[in-house]
Amino acid sequence: MSKNVLVVDDSLYMRTIIKDALEQGGYTVVGQAASGEQAIDMAFDLNPDIITLDNILPDMLGSDILKVYRAEGLSSKIIMISAVGQESVIQEELSLGAIAYIVKPFTTEQLLQTFHAL
Repeated sequence: MSKNVLVVDDSLYMRTIIKDALEQGGYTVVGQAASGEQAIDMAFDLNPDIITLDNILPDMLGSDILKVYRAEGLSSKIIMISAVGQESVIQEELSLGAIAYIVKPFTTEQLLQTFHAL
């Protein structure tokens, strides 16, 4: 059974790269969000198995979105994918419930390895 994924990134280019890589790996991308508000609405509408979440969106930070997901009891696994690679940021997001953190740029292999390890 393939896992359903919601891809959250403000860049259409990055969403396309992530979507293509995941579909090659046998995952089903059920939605794409370009803002924090969309990410929150779509997560609860679609209830995906996994969400890839960018850290910096036009309307909110990934950490704020993680707080909403946890407060509302969302069961999806969250993988952060961000160009922000500071250890303090990574540790904060992991402490808020993200289960992995991928720093951009990344390879398809890195992305799929992280997903397969879930």
